Amino acid sequence: MFGGDVLAQAKSGMGKTAVFVFALLEQLAPPPEGKKPFCQAIVLVHARELAYQIEQEFKRFNKYLPYATTSVFFGGIPEEENIRQLKKEVPAIVVATPGRLKALIQRRALDVSHVKWFVVDEFDRCLEDIKMRQDVQTIFMKLPKEKQVMMFSATMTPEMRDVAKKFMNNPTEVYVDQRAKLTLHGLAQFYMNVTEEKKISKLCEILDAVEFNQVIIFTSSVERCEALAMQLRALKFPAQAIHSRMEQKDRLRVYESCKSNETRIVVSTDLFGRGVDIDRINLVVQFDMASDPDSYLHRAGRAGRFGTKGLTIAFITEEEKEIKRENRKYTDGGILKEVQDRFEMQIGELTDIKTQLNESQYMNQ
Repeated sequence: MFGGDVLAQAKSGMGKTAVFVFALLEQLAPPPEGKKPFCQAIVLVHARELAYQIEQEFKRFNKYLPYATTSVFFGGIPEEENIRQLKKEVPAIVVATPGRLKALIQRRALDVSHVKWFVVDEFDRCLEDIKMRQDVQTIFMKLPKEKQVMMFSATMTPEMRDVAKKFMNNPTEVYVDQRAKLTLHGLAQFYMNVTEEKKISKLCEILDAVEFNQVIIFTSSVERCEALAMQLRALKFPAQAIHSRMEQKDRLRVYESCKSNETRIVVSTDLFGRGVDIDRINLVVQFDMASDPDSYLHRAGRAGRFGTKGLTIAFITEEEKEIKRENRKYTDGGILKEVQDRFEMQIGELTDIKTQLNESQYMNQ
C-alpha cells in the first residue's frame, strides 16, 4: 500500500494471495477520461492452475470496480487466441506464466509501458528454474523503471532471497525467522514405513478409515500419477489425475471439479504442491515421499489451510532414489529427518490407522 518494494515470506495457507489482490485493487485507478484502458499490474506465477486461481480471486473482489478488469494468460492455449483477446480488451491486471507473457510482449500484443505494479507469487519457483528466470528478467526489462515490485513465497533459501532482491530497490523484507513457524499448527503429521508393494493396500486402508472431505495424493512422476489414479478407480475409489502433460482444458476441468467438490480424490505430481488452494482438502498422502524438505512442506500445506485442521501422511520406503536435478541420491527416511531437523517438528510414526487416528485431529467441529 505504501508504494515500496516488498519481499515477503509467510507459511502456506495464511493468505499471501489476499495481500497482493487487495493491495492492487486498492491502488488501481480508472484510465484518464478519453483514454483507452491499459495494463497497470502484472502478476507472474509458475503454474497454469495457480494463474487461473489468482485470476478468479481478483474477479471475486472486483465486482464494484468495473475498471479493475483481469485476464489470465498461460501456455496450452494458442497465442493467437490470446492476441485476439487483447485486441478486444486490454485488462488492467494481467495474471500470467512467464513464458507466455514474454511471448505476448515480444509480439507487441500487450503494451506494458504503463505498468505500475509487478508481483511474483511463489517467486522461488519462478526464479530457481533458469529458463523461467530468464523469462522473468526479459519481462522485467520491458517494464517502466518506476514501479512497485512485490514477491511472495512460503519457502525462501538465502540464494533465492539474493536473486529476488536484484529485481528490487531497497525492499521491505518480511521473513519467518524460526523455521518451526513455517509449519501449520492445525496439521497432524505422520509417516508410515511401507514397502513399495504395500503402498496401494495401505493407501486404500487410509481412504477407507479416514473421514476426509477431499484428499490429494502426491506421486513422484507423471507415469506413477496416471497409473495410481487408474488403480484407484479399478478399486472403486473415484480418483482423478492431474499433471503437466495433460491438455490444458483437461487440467482446468479437474481443477474446477476439485474446487466444486465434485472430485474428492485427486492424484497429482508436484503440480498441485504449490499455491493451489482447494478449500476442502483436509487429507494429504505423500504416496511417493517428497525429494526435499521444501517440497514436503508445500505438499503438506495443501491441507490445514487458513487455520483449519488437516492430516498428512508420508509413505517411507528404504529404497535409495536418485534426484536427477541435483545429481545425488536420497532415502525417504533421510528426507524425513531433514524435514524434522530443518523445521524443528516431530512427525510421528503411524503403525495402526484405526487406533492412532481420530476425527478430532483432522476434522473441524
